[in-house]
Formats: sequence, C-alpha cells, structure tokens
Amino acid sequence: MDTPRTFARPLRTAALLAIGSELTVGETRDTNSAELARSLAVAGVDVTWISALPDRLATVTAGLRASLVAADLVVTTGGLGPTPDDLTREAIADVCGESPAVDADLERWLRHLFERRGVPFATTNLKQAWLIPSATAIRNDRGTAPGWWVDRPDGRVVVALPGPPSEMRPMWQGWVLTRLRDRGLGQERVTRTYRLAGIGESAVAARLGEPLLRAENPVVATYARGDAVDVRISAVGGAGRSAENLVDEAAAAVLAAVGSHVWGYDDDTWPAVLGRDLGRRGWTAALVEVGTGGAAARLLGDVPWLTATRAIAAGGPGAADPLAGLAQRAQREAGSTFGLAVRAVETGEDTRVELAAAGPWGISESSETAFLGSSEGRRRAGLAAAAFLNRVLKHEDLG
Repeated sequence: MDTPRTFARPLRTAALLAIGSELTVGETRDTNSAELARSLAVAGVDVTWISALPDRLATVTAGLRASLVAADLVVTTGGLGPTPDDLTREAIADVCGESPAVDADLERWLRHLFERRGVPFATTNLKQAWLIPSATAIRNDRGTAPGWWVDRPDGRVVVALPGPPSEMRPMWQGWVLTRLRDRGLGQERVTRTYRLAGIGESAVAARLGEPLLRAENPVVATYARGDAVDVRISAVGGAGRSAENLVDEAAAAVLAAVGSHVWGYDDDTWPAVLGRDLGRRGWTAALVEVGTGGAAARLLGDVPWLTATRAIAAGGPGAADPLAGLAQRAQREAGSTFGLAVRAVETGEDTRVELAAAGPWGISESSETAFLGSSEGRRRAGLAAAAFLNRVLKHEDLG
C-alpha cells in the first residue's frame, strides 16, 4: 500500500487538550494550556478551544477527532505515563487508524534511564516506548515519557506532550516550536493592549459599541483584570492591509471612546508606570494609609521611589485627621518630594475612598466610591490611590 502523501498546510488554528482526571475533578490546575495558548498567540495562531478531558479512552478519542476537524494543530498534555489510565497514545493511535508498537531505540533509551538510577525496569514502562508509524518521538530530557509528533495525511499535526510543566516546557520550547515554525506556524499578527482605570468593563463595552467589539479583524475585546480593565486589539494582515495598520485604525476608535481612562499599555503594571513617570523627574514619595490595611503599599511593592509607608488602623490615632495634613506630614517626615494619603471608609455595602497628594504643585484631593466593602473595598482603595497619583502626575502643572 502506498504511504499517504502529506500535504503542505499552514498551521493557523490550534486546539489544546489537557488530559487527566486530576484536572476534571479539580485536584490539579491546568497551567500548561494557558502557557501554550500564550505561546501560540504570539506566533499568530488562533486557539479555537481549550478542553480538559478525563482519563477515559472514548472521551479522549472523541476530543481528538473533533479537534482535528476544527484546527490545523492539536496539542495534548498529559496521559503519556506507563499506567493503564494513561491513554493519550491509545487515543491518537485510534484516531489515526494505526497500531502502537514498542520502538527499539526508545526501549534502549528508557532501559538505560532505569539502569542509571539503579531501579528495576518494570515491563509496564514499555508503554512509554510505543510509537505508531506516523509518529516521531520527541525527546524528553526531564522524564521517562517521550512526546509524539504525528503528521496527518491532510497536513494537520498532532503534538503530544507530558503533563508535568517541567517536562512539557523544554520540549515545547526546545524542539516542537522550531519544527512547527518550519511547517508554517501562524501568520503576521499585531496586538496592542490598553489598560484602563476608573471605569468598569460594562461601561467600556458600552462606549466601544457592538460594531467594534464584534468585528472579526481586527478583534477588539475587553477583560476585567484584578488591577485594570484591559482593551486588547489583535489583527492579522490581509486584503492588502498590514496588521499594524488595522490595529492603528481600531486603536484610534478605542482611544476616542475611552482614552481618558488609559494608564498603561500591554504588560504595564502600576509600579512600573508610576516609577517611569517619577523616575524621569527624580522624585520620591511617602505614603500614608488609613483603614486600607496597607493595600496601596502591597500593590506598589518594594519600589525605590517609595521612601516611606505608614498604615493607620480605622479609628486609630490620627485616623480622622484631615487627609491633606496627613499627606504633608508624610512628605515632611520622610523628606520626600511629595506625600500621598488614602483613607478607606466603609459605607454600607461599599467603600468611600478619600485621596490627597501634597507636592511641588500644592495640594490635590479627590474622593470616590469603591465597589464592595471589607477586604475587597480595601483592595480597590489601593488601586484608587495608584490611579489618583497617575492622574495627578499627568494633569498637574509640574514644571
């Protein structure tokens, strides 16, 4: 019988399958799929879905069949061990209509690993030396389970990797990605993320409007994060237009709608953004918090420009003092360029946040209501302090 010819096929879509009942009962978190999805997105690949599957042969086989219809590339993690419930190889063999057999080279390598450690070689381990005719073994330098690379006749690819991240990661980065790129992985893609404060995700979506949010290229999406609301724009080149040009066009619409709330871009964090702004001026700050439990200090972390921090418990000495006075006192006692003060006061189900900054420009003050009370209200008060300082630095005349 003639060997089926493998056709060239760009690998532009992918499905990720995390295999193991420990995932579907909640005993283990699937961090592999998130890592692989980020890597593929950078390469310009659309991940069509991510699924966690239990150790049931029929379920894993059905997941593989469906994935090979929906995507050019299927990547599995887990299910490559030596035990009867490690079923990824059996499922791939079933989908491909091939029978697995022990590969002599893999068996020699596997037996040598056990000899080096002085551990008896159980025959059940021979399962990890299986291959099917269309599979190529992927070397595993961190464990005993080689991966599989499987070429399908229509040009699709299946990659099977072990579940432990310490094994999966070097195999993906060191062997699989290079080979995928040689096969035509992804396409030109440009992404840009705007980080927003002082506005909720639903309000952002309302301002952007459905036509922008439902467009297929570029894709504009909103995400509620712990420290911001993100607007992510992603585009691929096509129809005579570059991805960069398409992103620029969408970005103009995004900034027109919500630009006043933007405080950062892409992977920016509050400490990094504030540090850049203050670093250009050579400025330092002193922070005093009232009733926040030190939320702002935790958010900002150990940064060189924050020279002193102080936390005052709600109802403690000085807790009711005018906030501007607390900011001035913190500035003076620390010898910093300016002082920043934040006070959180629970008001029913929410939290009132009072803010003040004292510096070369004089005194700036503000107040707002943070959604929810208790620890979440205090956390949001810390975010409000960072956003307030950012607004002050952007809008005050600092000379």
